[in-house]
Amino acid sequence: MKAMWAGRFSKAIAKETNDFNSSLRFDKALAAEDIKGSLAHAAMLAATGIISPEDADKISVGLTSILADLESGKLSFDGSDAEDIHMFVEEKLTERIGDAGKRLHTARSRNDQVALDTRMYAMEKNEEIRAALIRLLEVLLELSAANKETIMPGYTHLQRAQPVSFAFHLMAYFQMFSRDIERLEEASKRASSLPLGACALAGTGFPIDRRMTASALGFEKVGPNAMDSVSDRDFCLDLAYCCSLLMMHLSRFSEEIILWTSWEFKFLELDDAYSTGSSIMPQKKNSDIAELVRGKTGRVYGDLTALLTVMKGLPLAYNKDMQEDKEALFDAVDTVLQCLPVFTSMLATATVLKDNMYKAAGGGFINATDCADYLAAKGTPFRSAYKTTGEIVARCISEGKTLETLPLETYKSFSPLFENDIYEAVDLKRCMEKRNSEGGTGTASVSAQIESGKEFVKAHALD
Repeated sequence: MKAMWAGRFSKAIAKETNDFNSSLRFDKALAAEDIKGSLAHAAMLAATGIISPEDADKISVGLTSILADLESGKLSFDGSDAEDIHMFVEEKLTERIGDAGKRLHTARSRNDQVALDTRMYAMEKNEEIRAALIRLLEVLLELSAANKETIMPGYTHLQRAQPVSFAFHLMAYFQMFSRDIERLEEASKRASSLPLGACALAGTGFPIDRRMTASALGFEKVGPNAMDSVSDRDFCLDLAYCCSLLMMHLSRFSEEIILWTSWEFKFLELDDAYSTGSSIMPQKKNSDIAELVRGKTGRVYGDLTALLTVMKGLPLAYNKDMQEDKEALFDAVDTVLQCLPVFTSMLATATVLKDNMYKAAGGGFINATDCADYLAAKGTPFRSAYKTTGEIVARCISEGKTLETLPLETYKSFSPLFENDIYEAVDLKRCMEKRNSEGGTGTASVSAQIESGKEFVKAHALD
């Protein structure tokens, strides 16, 4: 193989060296971005008089034909000994249009070229992830609207704690995923800094117009320092971090779905189309999608860790180590985009077993706090009310009673402040409904959360 730097070297590159150096097998995923960036670069070179309009036209026609042939399958990467996607495109372009193709690389380097391609990829995939997240938020809003009065136990330490609505529980995940949307938007904004024109590390002596290129490619600004532009991969780390946090949220939700669909809970029933069975146990119905999402979270964490480790000791500016940024980033993005749609469909098609949720809420004395609040509202210091209620719960357990079935005489033996209205105070529905403080589980509060969620989706939806 004849390398692009052949003028400096007296020997051809060894095949094993080329194979080791080559990144085409994975950075071919950047073909569209590479060609779009080259089209904008060629137009700028012509506009500034660096190359002739005729050469720019030839380059444009050639690049467009290469992209079309790649998309149709007429042109493939098979058999190419190009070191990377940049050289693949340049070689094919020169084959098709001759010397005009050799002028395309004027006033740029592969260093700023790969930084451009990767930023464009990150911004495009960021948008795809946000679109998938918006769909998940819509499903959460739909399920929440239908379950504002569906009572279930709220948990702390995986122990029944207080009565909440299923809608309230779902809206907690809405908040998590809405923060993911905001983080992704911030990451996209930081990625939108054009590196092209930085060249190898120090800029160029040609009279280029970087702002023209930035505008053509949809970048918000031009990278202010050439050395930083070619050596920065913070935008990769930003996106990988966003992916990791998003997967953590999906994993937490998956864990609850796995619990809820077990016979021990039986709060949800997954649709047959989004669950699996066993090869030996005919009764099984497994939540494999949720389990895989939970498992793939570790994979994305690994991608983030790999990127951090690659970048941790690199001097400025570009180093070959940075070739290792892409596979980890691609994998993190691909994993998220694989998980989100199927998770959303699994959730959207699940059946909510409301009676089982209510039955579970009836056990575990999850209205004990309301009993203590009852005494506190009548003048008992809360800590004293807390102690008294604990003693009442202990009595209920020893006698096989609940707070709803304990006789009033027994209540009065603990405090004369108890009256018949204690039974209204510890009614599960009332316990849930009265918590209408902002952000609470009461129906009015949850309704406000849902309306706010709808506004969020409307404000952040992509056109």
